[in-house]
Amino acid sequence: MHYIKLGTTGLDVSPIAIGAMTYGEPDRGHPVWSKGEQDARPLIKHAVEAGINFFDTANMYSNGSSEEILGRALKDFADRDAVVIATKLRHPMRLGPNGRGLSRKAIMAEVDHSLRRLGTDYIDLYQIHRNDHATPWEETLEALNDLVKAGKVRYLGASSMHAWEFAKALHLQKQHGWARFASMQDHYNLLAREEEREMIPLCLDEGVGTVIWSPLARGRLTRAWDDARSTERSRTDGAYADLLYAPEQEASNRAIIDAVGQAAQAHGVSRAQIALAWLRRQPVVTAPLVGAGSISQIDEAVASLDVELTDDQVRDLQAPYTPRHDWQGVSDEAEMEAIRRRVPGMSLA
Repeated sequence: MHYIKLGTTGLDVSPIAIGAMTYGEPDRGHPVWSKGEQDARPLIKHAVEAGINFFDTANMYSNGSSEEILGRALKDFADRDAVVIATKLRHPMRLGPNGRGLSRKAIMAEVDHSLRRLGTDYIDLYQIHRNDHATPWEETLEALNDLVKAGKVRYLGASSMHAWEFAKALHLQKQHGWARFASMQDHYNLLAREEEREMIPLCLDEGVGTVIWSPLARGRLTRAWDDARSTERSRTDGAYADLLYAPEQEASNRAIIDAVGQAAQAHGVSRAQIALAWLRRQPVVTAPLVGAGSISQIDEAVASLDVELTDDQVRDLQAPYTPRHDWQGVSDEAEMEAIRRRVPGMSLA
């Protein structure tokens, strides 16, 4: 495995990251597709043995279960000083006041909950899952800086938001001498390239590395257009399905997926490897988050590092793209409804 730096930091990360949203006890979040601890541990172990050292989760994934499973597995299978553990906060973790958001109170509480669940003394990359429009940037950014100064967090990251919001945050961090966002976790793949307009140029200019969520478009880039199969995630994720299957995008999406298939055939590799290899060709991309549900998917992601696309193939993959609405996440109302559906009496912290 050849390791690369995260943005302009000195932090070495693998160019493939494991997205641990896939791992979590089914009765605590996603009963259709999440994998409990017994199934998740061999996958995490295999990823470590393959040289992957970058693991991403969030406090809200499976109501904290993802952090617990990931933390125990990495303690058993990895050298803590070699791996990079990333987690996130912002979304609701409990009903009632101060159970969500990026206030100083919420940040100071949630970092300790995450440290406990992960079973570690520090978090390598602590990310805000989205912006919190109910809290001033200054309050959030100073509290995050205090976590770095206290040694609980090594680096800071952000996730999907408007480029102007991220620019404002970076400016305030520089103005006050606060610890700076080293990464932006955003939505980017061959079927969703809207971040190329503003966010990616901003990250390039500011030296911020990007970590990509949904690099395979919920699995849609891994099979032919007429293949009737779909992943459990794509079938049960209505908002993302709307993005992928909007009638006005059908011709464009079909042409892109066909081009992926042609490139895969030319290289003798899988469609997933082509989609990941395309991302590696893009400026500022540090690592895609691969929500691997099998050993073969981890091996496939690692093998994609050896695929070198030609300039002509890149042009063929990109040419059919048309502008589209870029879904960045569920609404606050949907988040709260998800909380209300959780098991009554369950501890949410």
